[in-house]
Amino acid sequence: MNRIIRIDGHMVEPADSDLAETEPGVYSAIAGLSSWEAQVTANEITIGGYTFLVEFEDRRQWKRSGRAADAKGKASITAAMPGKIVRILVAVDDAVVAGQGIFVVEAMKMQNELKAPRDGRVAAIEVSENDSVVAGAVLAIIE
Repeated sequence: MNRIIRIDGHMVEPADSDLAETEPGVYSAIAGLSSWEAQVTANEITIGGYTFLVEFEDRRQWKRSGRAADAKGKASITAAMPGKIVRILVAVDDAVVAGQGIFVVEAMKMQNELKAPRDGRVAAIEVSENDSVVAGAVLAIIE
């Protein structure tokens, strides 16, 4: 399984069950000799009058990016492959939002914009324009 599921902050393993959507946002679940109706809205599930906060983490996403961090820690923006820093779009101490462009990097004759993985403040910029970087090099740190 590629997803981590947390209910009310506790990691859970999905049970072997039969799950069917009976109408938009409403599911029927059967496990063993028991059955339940679950109503799903955004990141909450209501079952039998109890509401639970549900979070999904895709392990493939974390492996692929390597740049993401939780909302409380530092996030490093790294070069995915060797390239050249074409433009730096922010300065140290700038506030940034998730998805905001931080760098333009040229690699394999293509220019790619590296974006902030989350909201925060630029704590450090480790490169300058026209620098050559290797894959995995830390370019900036977001706090």
